[in-house]
Amino acid sequence: MTWSRRLAAALLAPLLVAALVGLPTTPAAADGTDPVGVWPLQPDPEVLRGFDPPDVVWGSGHRGVDLLGSPGQPVHAALAGTITFAGVLAGRGVVVVDHGATRTTYEPVAASVAVGDAVAQGGVIGSLATAGSHCLPRSCLHWGWKEGETYLDPLRLVGAGPVRLLPLWRDEPVPLVARPFVARPAASAYATLLATWFSRVWWLPRAPP
Repeated sequence: MTWSRRLAAALLAPLLVAALVGLPTTPAAADGTDPVGVWPLQPDPEVLRGFDPPDVVWGSGHRGVDLLGSPGQPVHAALAGTITFAGVLAGRGVVVVDHGATRTTYEPVAASVAVGDAVAQGGVIGSLATAGSHCLPRSCLHWGWKEGETYLDPLRLVGAGPVRLLPLWRDEPVPLVARPFVARPAASAYATLLATWFSRVWWLPRAPP
């Protein structure tokens, strides 16, 4: 292999891998790590439904996680921040805590805080309500995490990793099955273009000695 072919391989390999893998679906923290938070329900709750973001902004999905709780149970702020909303939306109590770069949401909650209040990590922001709950006959807290208008998986804040989901109709949790990876059309097209060009460079006739 000539030096020119070695150079082409070294330059193209990272680009080809990046194109095949595609772009991340959620932005990472500036330093590549997530903030370390606490569970909003104590003790650590069961996860009834995990994070399942929509494929498009207006599509259906689950933009947070549902945590099993009990009516009146204290709800805690996952991270320290400032209350930017505490009221009723569409018939359910909602609390929003701003953390600077991101914000967390909690519902349905009977708020014990007001807009402008500072809250410490783990501080009580209200109690779990039943009005507006979508987990009836059980009680659950819908916990969300956003960066701008992008929904993130709040379980990243507590290092939960793969969770064991507890369906509403079962008493025993079942393993979470990850969705298969589907390459993005743009990434696939880009990968094909790179692969074609790479093959042409690789098979160039050898230069005479």
